[in-house]
Amino acid sequence: MQNGTVIKKNEKGFGFIKVDGTQAGAKDLFFHSNELRNVSFDELQEGDKVSFEIGDSPKGPNALNVSKI
Repeated sequence: MQNGTVIKKNEKGFGFIKVDGTQAGAKDLFFHSNELRNVSFDELQEGDKVSFEIGDSPKGPNALNVSKI
């Protein structure tokens, strides 16, 4: 599991996570609301700390099994 911070949420049900320990300019990870565990999309806020796994999709790496810490 990795840790990070929700840096952007879109009202359409997706957002982006900045992975802890990454350098400035590193690509953020996409997440979809379907991957949230033990928290609803409405409860999750920008700035919240989360844990997740990194998966791969046709569009590149994404966050899976996202849980609020």
